[in-house]
Amino acid sequence: MKTTTQTNGDVRLTQIGKTYGNFTAVHPLDLTVPQGSFFALLGASGCGKTTTLRMIAGLEEPTAGTVHLGDQDVTALPPYKRPVNTVFQSYALFPHLDIFENVAFGLRRRGIKSVKKQVEEMLELVQLGEQARKKPHQLSGGQQQRVAVARALINHPRVLLLDEPLGALDLKLRRQMQLELKRIQTEVGITFVHVTHDQEEAMTMADTVAVMNAGRVEQLGPPTDLYENPRTTFVANFLGTSNFIEADVDSRSGDDLVLKAGGGKLVLPSARNSGPATTGGKVLLGVRPEKISLAHADDAGQIPEGRNQITGRIADSSFIGVSTQFVVDSPVCTAFEVYVQNIDRDDRLVPGAEVVLHWNPAHTFGLDAAQDADAGVETVEPVEGEVA
Repeated sequence: MKTTTQTNGDVRLTQIGKTYGNFTAVHPLDLTVPQGSFFALLGASGCGKTTTLRMIAGLEEPTAGTVHLGDQDVTALPPYKRPVNTVFQSYALFPHLDIFENVAFGLRRRGIKSVKKQVEEMLELVQLGEQARKKPHQLSGGQQQRVAVARALINHPRVLLLDEPLGALDLKLRRQMQLELKRIQTEVGITFVHVTHDQEEAMTMADTVAVMNAGRVEQLGPPTDLYENPRTTFVANFLGTSNFIEADVDSRSGDDLVLKAGGGKLVLPSARNSGPATTGGKVLLGVRPEKISLAHADDAGQIPEGRNQITGRIADSSFIGVSTQFVVDSPVCTAFEVYVQNIDRDDRLVPGAEVVLHWNPAHTFGLDAAQDADAGVETVEPVEGEVA
């Protein structure tokens, strides 16, 4: 196998954009996918992620900008001349061919006579060696998807594009296939670009995630960074759940900002604030539900010093096995969500109980209060039949 330079596996999009008449599907954007990485384009229906993928594949012609694969400008090349292969949600297997011949199809089309060794190796990679002579309809959905991946990989593409590849699978099988695809990508070492609307799927599989919204990339980075340090309310809400408190910057204390909210004070690390930092500036202070501890008001004196605290009353609770999800009404935030692991359950924490919410200030992030605190909330539900 020949060695490649570091740029050879890159997908580089430079000011790439796509319009349909007066509608802009993808605003001009720059995006670089590192060689050998598992990269996810994540967003709700209509955000432009599939259009972006199709421009990489050559299935859509960009209105502006260029597509590079490694050092090669492929913007004007048709799909079959690009060193990419695409795996779709529909699998698109040939029903009249067995699994071996489905995988061998690309090699035979290129005139390669001796395919047995390559096909067997690829079927072993996707753990389907014993299914070689079965027809597609004899396999489960997950097995058919692995055949589609094997058929795409056997051509040794520089980049494998995956367009909602797990969307047709049930939840349990989808989770198994997430781990399976990540294993395959790690073993073959080529660049995977994966389009999905499923946040958990993107965060489970990808090294880097680009969160897209209305044809733009809202934020790009490793899943942990996007989750822990969202830069916009859309990202904060789209990746999980966030609680927001509108607060005013009161003062600075070392590396922290002291904020005023509802008559009390809360601490926000300056390094985790992307909103205003000057006195009087309005900040949306954010904290994830699982970062918060819940104490009955009678135990308020036992809360350690230095933690952010707000008081409230439990409005609702839902037992979901691994945790209990509480909704707390507070003077600084209505419908504050708190997830408490079911380790030592406090029977006093029931609707109507007065409570204190407290958390480590290091788990707090700050955003500009001019943003819509509800951005991204309504787009979390998966949408069937996505086309953009």
